[in-house]
Amino acid sequence: DSDLSMRTLSTPSPALIFPPSSPGFQNGRGSSTSSSSVTGETVAMVHSPPPTRLTHPLIRLASKHPKEQAHIERLPDHSMIHIFSFLPTNQLCRCARVCRRWYNLAWDPRLWRTIRLTGETINVDRALKVLTRRLCQDTPNVCLMLETVIVSGCRRLTDRGLYTIAQCCPELRRLEVSGCYNISNEAVFDVVSLCPNLEHLDVSGCSKVTCISLTREASIKLSPLHGKQISIRYLDMTDCFVLEDEGLHTIAAHCTQLTHLYLRRCVRITDEGLRYLMIYCPSVKELSVSDCRFVSDFGMREIAKLEARLRYLSIAHCGRITDVGIRYIAKYCGKLRYLNARGCEGITDHGVEYLAKNCTKLKSLDIGKCPLVSDTGLEFLALNCFNLKRLSLKSCESITGQGLQIVAANCFDLQMLNVQDCEVSVDALRFVKRHCKRCIIEHTNPAFF
Repeated sequence: DSDLSMRTLSTPSPALIFPPSSPGFQNGRGSSTSSSSVTGETVAMVHSPPPTRLTHPLIRLASKHPKEQAHIERLPDHSMIHIFSFLPTNQLCRCARVCRRWYNLAWDPRLWRTIRLTGETINVDRALKVLTRRLCQDTPNVCLMLETVIVSGCRRLTDRGLYTIAQCCPELRRLEVSGCYNISNEAVFDVVSLCPNLEHLDVSGCSKVTCISLTREASIKLSPLHGKQISIRYLDMTDCFVLEDEGLHTIAAHCTQLTHLYLRRCVRITDEGLRYLMIYCPSVKELSVSDCRFVSDFGMREIAKLEARLRYLSIAHCGRITDVGIRYIAKYCGKLRYLNARGCEGITDHGVEYLAKNCTKLKSLDIGKCPLVSDTGLEFLALNCFNLKRLSLKSCESITGQGLQIVAANCFDLQMLNVQDCEVSVDALRFVKRHCKRCIIEHTNPAFF
């Protein structure tokens, strides 16, 4: 008997597979099986091959192929939870319907730090209500573990869904509702008032949102300096078309800890709104006012008050900005790393010169569709900004191959170059490729491969 016996670790006892009254265990000593449990592992002693009529897949314990022993039901709970942690919300809910064990594991609080729902047709209000109700079972009316809710693109989301989040998720830190155009100011106010730890808020594309503020009830309960109670650091209000200077004033007064603010295509914003922003939010590191056509050089003078804190600035298609505004930024924001000035047709080689000589740590620059920038401006960039990695010159009519060669000969770390719709020769593009080995060139020259 000892020659035929084997010790199998982490193997369920056959008694767990078939009930004791099963005929397979009543055929005499020839098919007898004994099992024992030692320190949490199950050890099975198989004295003889199982009868042929025992066809359950878990009986194949002595298979010559070890891979056949890796049955998912034999994985410990912590391994199953780790696997479940990679699943999106809808798949996790489906796993909870498989069996009782999976149900208990799928609703482990550690798996519900994030809720992510997608789809234009999903009834997201009801889904949030059902999910939060289930997550509140152990802690009545409160989801203590839930920190992130992402429902971007769920167009059926309404204020009712946001009210559910506000009331049940006091520990919420991140909320993304981009593209949900049915939500209003009142629901957003409830979220920021009842979720004091909220740091990341994305309401881009929510055309009805005109402001970020506390509710009146919350304002009364807090001190006169209640504006500092909103801890939002990241705010994206891209495509919030009805946002005006007064709304930006309120946002700045209440969200004084802002470090990232994106106002792309908020077409009603003017220099006055930026003045309010600089008064209350001196810690802004990233700012985008792309396509805000009323922003001018005076607005750049206000933004320059951020000084060395400013690292990212996008002023694309702000047609009122000229070399004067660029000079303000270059003079005071010496640690700027990213600048997008595409479509600012008032920028010339003089503006690029100011920028290159003062912002020497610049890594990404987009001056596409700036027809007054020529090879002279590129030479200033090449001789001062050695760390440049991304450069876009799309539709710059005055750029030639000579300017590109100067850039390539000095900026060896260049990784992306956009010269679409520029009159540059194939030889110049090949020169760039030889000197900047990792550079990806976007071009419209059919002779260059």
